[in-house]
Amino acid sequence: MRLGTRWAFGAEPPASVPAELRPRIAAAEARAGDEGSGRHWTLTWLEGRPIAELDDGTVVRDVIADALDGDEDW
Repeated sequence: MRLGTRWAFGAEPPASVPAELRPRIAAAEARAGDEGSGRHWTLTWLEGRPIAELDDGTVVRDVIADALDGDEDW
């Protein structure tokens, strides 16, 4: 089992956040701009795959999951 974590929007993601998600999180934060202030990310694991979700519902997944389920998420 992997444990999730939380961190503030704009802060450096914790070491437990996989490298493949980091650029996607940065892109989502750039897109949100100042509107992300005061929000937090939550990292969870679903069937061994990482998912980062911002309090506003923005979801960042690994590339493989996006290709499989066709979501418009980051």
